[in-house]
Amino acid sequence: MRTLRAVASCCGINLNGTDKMPHNLRGYHEVFDSKKNIYFRQGDTLSGQQNTILHEIREMMETLFAEADPSYDALRTSARHLAANRFATAVLLPRDDFIKKVYETGLDVIELASFHSKSCAQVLLRMGEVLQGKLFVYSALYEPCGEGSSAWQVAYWTGCHNDEEPESNVSYSDGYFPRKGRHALPGSLINLVIKTKKPHLARVTLSDDDDNGLLALARPLMISGDPIKAVLTAVLSTDRSFIEPQIGRLRPIDIKGFFKHL
Repeated sequence: MRTLRAVASCCGINLNGTDKMPHNLRGYHEVFDSKKNIYFRQGDTLSGQQNTILHEIREMMETLFAEADPSYDALRTSARHLAANRFATAVLLPRDDFIKKVYETGLDVIELASFHSKSCAQVLLRMGEVLQGKLFVYSALYEPCGEGSSAWQVAYWTGCHNDEEPESNVSYSDGYFPRKGRHALPGSLINLVIKTKKPHLARVTLSDDDDNGLLALARPLMISGDPIKAVLTAVLSTDRSFIEPQIGRLRPIDIKGFFKHL
C-alpha cells in the first residue's frame, strides 16, 4: 500500500479512505481542475483497496490517452471497466511468478488466492489470461445468489484455448459451459459439491461417442463449516497432469462412471 501511495503521489493523485460508501461500491475517482482524488472503502480488505486504487488509476489514464492523442478511440464504459480490472490484476499478480504458481498448485484458484492474499475472482481471471494459448481450461467461481439464499450462480468464469494444439480444445459457443449468472443446476457437479461440502472429481462426456471428454474438479471454500464459494475447473482428460497437484492435495471424491454435465 505504501508503494501505491508513492506512485499516486508522483501522479498528483490523492488517496482517500472513507467509510461513507454505498454498499455496492468499492471506490471511485474524481478530477476537478488540477485536483485528482481516488476514494476507496476504508473497511475493505487490503487486497480490495489495492485493486480499487489501481482500477481507478487505469480509468483516469484512459482520459489522458485521449487528451494526449486526439486520434485515440477511447474505450466506452464497459470496455474501460474491463481494461481497468485487467490492469489492476496484472500489476498485483505479475505474469512470470504467477504462472509458475498456477502450475505448482494444479490450477487451484482457492489455493492461489490464499497464497497471494487476493480474491478468488482476481486469481480466476488472471489465470485465464496467463494460460491463454497454452492450455484448454474452463474455470468458474460460484457464489450464493444472495445473503441467505440456497441458490448458487456463476459469479465469474474464464476460459482459454490451446493455440499450440488446435485439436486439443472444446468450443465454448454451444452453451455447455456455464457463464456468468447461470445457476447451479440440480444434479450438477457444483451442486453436489455445495451439498456435500467436499471436493469432487468427475469424468465428463461431451457426446455419446466421446472417448476422452473432460476431467472436472470442483471444490468448496469453507468458512465455519459452511461453503461460501465454490470453484469448478475442467481440462481435457488427456491433460490430467496439469491438475494432478490439486487432486493429490485435496483427495477429492472420485465419481465413478461418467458425469453427464457440469
